Amino acid sequence: RCRLQASGGGLVQAGGSLRLSCAASGFTFDDYSIAWFRQAPGKEREGVSCISGSGGSASYVDSVKGRFTISSDKAKNTVYLQMNSLKPEDTAVYYCAADLGSSCPMTLYYNALDYWGKGTQVNVSS
Repeated sequence: RCRLQASGGGLVQAGGSLRLSCAASGFTFDDYSIAWFRQAPGKEREGVSCISGSGGSASYVDSVKGRFTISSDKAKNTVYLQMNSLKPEDTAVYYCAADLGSSCPMTLYYNALDYWGKGTQVNVSS
């Protein structure tokens, strides 16, 4: 059974850091584009960052550039999202997703991705 497990969310003060993890089971990342999305209350889901499963190109939405870093660990079949200098507007449920048919950065703009993990809540207090 193929699944993604997102973890690492929590409550942090503005300016703080969190690292989210997205672990895959039942398939390997190599041929997939892996992406992080987020959805804040009352807002549409938005793509935040993506990376090629082979460890190649990465992309970020403008609002997180310079603050967030996406990376992958092939041995652990896990993708990470290091979030630094967090702001209250980063508060959202964060989801990871994997897609075979799209490439990063286009994955950030697709809705019908192959696999989705359950979200992990990130709360940033001011």
